[in-house]
Amino acid sequence: MIQIAILGLGTVGTGVAKVVAENMRQIERKLGEPLEVKTILVRRFKDGPYRQLMTSDFQKIESDPSIRVVVETIGGVEAAYEYTRRALEAGKHVVTANKQLVAEHGCELLDLAKRKNVSYLFEASVGGGIPVLHPLTQCMAANRIDEIYGILNGTTNYILTRMVRTDAFFSDALREAQAKGYAEADPTADVEGIDAGRKICILADLAFGQQIDPAAVPMEGISKLSLRDVKVAQRAGYRVRLLGRAVRLPGGGRTAYVAPHLIPEDNPMANVEDVFNAVMVRGNATGEVMFYGRGAGELPTASACVADVMECLQSSPRRDEIGWSPSMEGFVDPLELKARHYFRIEGSLTDAATAFGQVEVLSEDGETAFLTESLTGRDAARQSRFLNVLACMRVLS
Repeated sequence: MIQIAILGLGTVGTGVAKVVAENMRQIERKLGEPLEVKTILVRRFKDGPYRQLMTSDFQKIESDPSIRVVVETIGGVEAAYEYTRRALEAGKHVVTANKQLVAEHGCELLDLAKRKNVSYLFEASVGGGIPVLHPLTQCMAANRIDEIYGILNGTTNYILTRMVRTDAFFSDALREAQAKGYAEADPTADVEGIDAGRKICILADLAFGQQIDPAAVPMEGISKLSLRDVKVAQRAGYRVRLLGRAVRLPGGGRTAYVAPHLIPEDNPMANVEDVFNAVMVRGNATGEVMFYGRGAGELPTASACVADVMECLQSSPRRDEIGWSPSMEGFVDPLELKARHYFRIEGSLTDAATAFGQVEVLSEDGETAFLTESLTGRDAARQSRFLNVLACMRVLS
């Protein structure tokens, strides 16, 4: 009998316990022996099917030699970091869905796991139930990864979908997302791009082999988007999506950011709607490979956690290819990237042409919406500084 512990009994922690119980026979066939949740760390005890497994004392998990894997589902950094570090120090594998912890402390925790000859795995931290990190580090290991971009947050994608389908304003679509349980009471991390930013940092760390500090990554969300911009883009053959993007630059530099983009409607990413996520990985040998599915939720995320638990137990003795250097050397401001830009200004076509030269007009009725030629974000900001800009987005080429 293989025994594990779960830290936290929220949505993901409960899902992990359910997946272990409901898929017991399949898991046993693959591991060769049964898998059992022995202990669940909670702050407050409550009645239910897991009452007899609960403890509020982490030391009971830390000092229990029969617990081989700890699944961290607490979220946040402070307690999660402390418990993860102690579990690894005790020689236990750790699995997590905690994207903030991995983005901020992953390099350190992976190094600790390596020294203790155990695994620290976090497939569920980026795509929920979508397998992304494993293919990136194993199936595409023969590639040089040149770019990763994707819809990494289901809440914002749901809001944008409702704005297009029902002509809802952002505030109304957000309230609907909250009513359906897709958005938290405090949706800041989702709608301001922070959640997607942590995820693109993890993807970039693994793809490029060097740390990308979330504090250095510009993260712009969708809270300032107007329904007008969404509809103008749609009429012009584009869809507005919030993308996290990481790019390898000529000469070895790298950059990452999160921002709304106009995506051509013939790009597969344009058709990813509702709470679904998608990640596009461009390798120099494979070209573009896309991963698609539900990026969050109790059972999809829990499924990825349990798969990592099984991999920890099957690996002999640990996954060596996961990790990255702590160096931030070579990180470039994403304003240096070139792209076409969408602007909506309070002014005329003449004003737009005066600032940018040749432009493609999308709408002209007191306010003018247009696309520029390809230019850096820095030049776009410089050339628009005398315009009354109401909205600005990059266009994904």
